Amino acid sequence: MEIKRITLPPLASAGEVTTFYAFESGAARSMALSSMAVLLSGRQNATVPVLMIDFDTAAPGLHHTFGRSAERPGLLEYFQACRDHLRLLGRGPAARDDAALARQVLEAVDWEPFVERVDHSRPLYLMRAGRFDDSYGERADQFDWDGLFDACPALFRCFGEFMAQRFAHVLVDARSGRSAAVSICTTLLPRRLVAVFTPDQRSLDGLSGVVTRAIDYRCSHEDEQRPLLVYPLPAAIDSADVQRRLQWRRGDPQRALAGYQSVIEQLLRQCYGLARMSLDSYFDEIQLQQIHAVAGAEPLACAADRDGDRFSLERTFATLLDWMTGNYFPWQSHAEVRLCAAIGAARERLGHGAATALSLPLALDLHQLGLLYRDLGRVDEALACFEECTSLRQRLLGDEHTDTRASRALLAVLLRQQGRLAEARLLQELLVDDCARLLGTDHPDTLAARAALAATLAQAGEFARALALHEQLIEASERVLGCGHVHTLDRLAGQAQTLARHGEFSRARMVYERVLEGRERLLGGEHEDSLRCAQQLAALLLELGDLGNARKLQESVAAARERHAGPDHPSTMQARELLAEIMAAQSDLGGVRGMLELLAKSRERCLGADHPDTITSQTRLASTLSEQGDLDAARRLQQKLVNLREQVPSSDDGHPQDSKMPPARQGHGVEARWLAEGAQPAAVRRSGILDAADTGDSLAHKLSQLQELNDQRCEREARALADSLRKSVLRRNVPPLLRLRGVALIKQVYQRSNDKDALLAFAQDEVSALQQALTDAVGGRPVSAQ
Repeated sequence: MEIKRITLPPLASAGEVTTFYAFESGAARSMALSSMAVLLSGRQNATVPVLMIDFDTAAPGLHHTFGRSAERPGLLEYFQACRDHLRLLGRGPAARDDAALARQVLEAVDWEPFVERVDHSRPLYLMRAGRFDDSYGERADQFDWDGLFDACPALFRCFGEFMAQRFAHVLVDARSGRSAAVSICTTLLPRRLVAVFTPDQRSLDGLSGVVTRAIDYRCSHEDEQRPLLVYPLPAAIDSADVQRRLQWRRGDPQRALAGYQSVIEQLLRQCYGLARMSLDSYFDEIQLQQIHAVAGAEPLACAADRDGDRFSLERTFATLLDWMTGNYFPWQSHAEVRLCAAIGAARERLGHGAATALSLPLALDLHQLGLLYRDLGRVDEALACFEECTSLRQRLLGDEHTDTRASRALLAVLLRQQGRLAEARLLQELLVDDCARLLGTDHPDTLAARAALAATLAQAGEFARALALHEQLIEASERVLGCGHVHTLDRLAGQAQTLARHGEFSRARMVYERVLEGRERLLGGEHEDSLRCAQQLAALLLELGDLGNARKLQESVAAARERHAGPDHPSTMQARELLAEIMAAQSDLGGVRGMLELLAKSRERCLGADHPDTITSQTRLASTLSEQGDLDAARRLQQKLVNLREQVPSSDDGHPQDSKMPPARQGHGVEARWLAEGAQPAAVRRSGILDAADTGDSLAHKLSQLQELNDQRCEREARALADSLRKSVLRRNVPPLLRLRGVALIKQVYQRSNDKDALLAFAQDEVSALQQALTDAVGGRPVSAQ
């Protein structure tokens, strides 16, 4: 048979291999692959070559999707030829390197007779499952994939790389279920795995097993240590039944049912070693509706909707490609993905000598991305965005332009948060001068710049100048805007934070109460600004020993947080943590137990059972149970923690860094909350519990030093002091609130340095201390599981 040679557009770099897998729902899987293949091959003026490989030899169907019914060799015949050539080479006397042998085979077997073009308007190609003659079923059933792998383990990996050198995208349609062919498609071939599932437990369990095995295999085999990006794709979603759709996704806490989003989040956290992630933005965009085209695997892609409205499947697939083609992670928001893509494209065009007019849109995208990172708490990345944005705007617009001043203001705030106080102060002083000269001393921008300067001065310890500046700001705001204006209340809140930091708690209380009253009247009692102010005031009342009012206020905050954000939101957990601290000061062990039980469950759901914050919450819960006299419950929980400690792998477990993502930064601690809100006082807590022992006084002094080092971002000194205090804060004679403060501060130091190993080791120290305490509590008898 004469073979018509295939001519492909040249590739600037190697392409990517993507496998589409579904434990069930093969029709939806194949339809998703074919639709995305059409979209990809139509990009860049239809110059992107795309190859589809039908690896579902048990139930092949891609050739029907594109109307190819004639007999033609495909995947099965191709690998039969590879097997035959391997046997031929195996007769030689010389031993060969496995990868070199695989490449020799692939170069020897001509791939073109097994690939056909299925769309002449775009470079879209198909390697069908095989030649569908009378012997196909028997040949497909008897083909020994395990034997071929044993003969040359590198063959399938090198095959993927080989085809990716010729096609920009290689899309593999994997068989459903679990088999050797499935493992080839999901573990050995791809860089990306599109995991199609239906919202039922059977589908989720099957998918979880395949994904976990694929990543574990790559982590444990030296030759396969490559990253694998997993993109979950929910299918058969009933868009008309809103209640059921939401229940499938979010679950039902009343019935103890987990939604598919939480199941997938937990799966990805475990696979990638992440402490926290959210797929909210991803699943807001990526859901396949239950429609006839999906259920029947009709050739939707060949007649894709031209309009691409929000009801079209084409739009869903195009959005998924936003994540996939840039190799972004599904836990990155769609806004971040689009901004990063736009910034990357602009930088590339600027690098090729494009017009400098592109620099202004680039600066705007950097500004928006910086705001996104700032709101997510990713301060380092936000700082880099604002630095580049400010530099571009200064060069193109000048220092006095409105946009440049806005970038400089945000940059200065982030520099302060990073502890680079001298740089922040210089930038803010220049900004204050520019705003006053250009806009006047009473302009809102000038007042905002002076307020930011006052916060920086307070953090640097220049309280006299900071408080004087606050007084001037409040006077100007009241005169220009009025006493009840939202900006005036913001200025008062800044003054209250500085007073609290300086240790002037009584004055700070009066100002906070005025701010809270004004915000509740203006914005409502459950507005974010009102709740934040109420929580700061509750923490201040705890410092002053007004525990009744502190508890009443914080209970209302925690209830509002749960209503609006849900029980597992970080703000809800922070509110409960402070409430537990207040209850502990009241010696309300029952209330503390209830709060810690809620915290422990939330953190285990969100962070995983082995996360340091989860372990800490459970350790404190066990300690509270012991103090209550519920020793059986304490022993059971303590034994659970000990068992978990034995199961957690050490830091040198051999997992490659390119396969496991680094841990996400955390910030749940009480001290982290105080610092983020600018309300952490410099003085030691004044409660009678802290003054009960000389040891507490000495430790409190050292913790105050640690707090100051944290505030000033002296990371090396703070780390050294934190390491030296680890054992001291866990001693049995340390008052509970002081121990709580010390644990939070030490964790904050480790979190800032992103040292997950230190966090885990410290949590394990807490477990050990608890074990000894419980052993003593039961009269020296060893603790055992009940």
